[in-house]
Amino acid sequence: MKTFKEALGKRNFVITAESFLKPETDAEAIRYQADLLRDHVDGVLLTDHQFGALHISTVAAARLMLDNNVDPIVQLSCRNQNRISLLGDLTGAAALGVTSLLLIHGNRLPKNVSPRPKNVLDVNATELIAMAASLNADNLMRPAPDLLVGCSATPHDPKADWRPQKLLAKVEAGARFMLTHTCMDIDLLRRYMKRMIAAKITHKLSIVVSIVIFTSAEEARWLRDNRPNVLIPDLLIERLGAASDPRQEGLDIGVEQLAQLAQIPGISGVNIMASQDLASIPAVIEAADLPEA
Repeated sequence: MKTFKEALGKRNFVITAESFLKPETDAEAIRYQADLLRDHVDGVLLTDHQFGALHISTVAAARLMLDNNVDPIVQLSCRNQNRISLLGDLTGAAALGVTSLLLIHGNRLPKNVSPRPKNVLDVNATELIAMAASLNADNLMRPAPDLLVGCSATPHDPKADWRPQKLLAKVEAGARFMLTHTCMDIDLLRRYMKRMIAAKITHKLSIVVSIVIFTSAEEARWLRDNRPNVLIPDLLIERLGAASDPRQEGLDIGVEQLAQLAQIPGISGVNIMASQDLASIPAVIEAADLPEA
């Protein structure tokens, strides 16, 4: 089975996808998603109760993905568990064969989440990254894991005196890849990546950019306006709104974004999400027809 970790070390550009994890997601649904994505991506991201949504645990979903020959990238959030529970999931994931982790602070919960859980935040994201990285050198674990640890960040237009101190702290703690929040502003990404290269971040960290395949302007507008750290230009929303076939336009935009991202220096890959139909992810990848690297 190919893994995201191996692909990131060998190839210039990798592709991952985000799984659909919902309250009704069961083992059969995970198997269906694995079958759909297996031949098209280097790994599948399993988000940790994103925006307060209740679903199967990411560690359990990872085991099901592994059983179906798909490499999972397990996300764990500081928002949802204390350090003992997080350490249990880290060691449990490693024991099951997980090789890649995305460790995050966790976005704020929407106001309409009910019953409303309490934020835990016993550790911060940098501390959680250090906890995971330390497992690789833990002599008590047999066999010793070799975990690829990742972090998240939001692309932006840095000021002239900007230094990525928080990101550098995560690198120092053990982060080796970064998955951005949704960013479909190609011009902003070009500017951002120039600064990341100048700061030599790309020497230490592989950067994977997240995009979404939309089926309507309403979906794109809602995501931009209701979820934090989402960057979708007005032009793309206008294109979706003016299209006679918004679903096809969403696919076309996805293909364009994929091709453009593959050409931006410093970007190591793309993480693709689908707003409605998971089958749109392999459709976009096949249509983009990126060269093997």
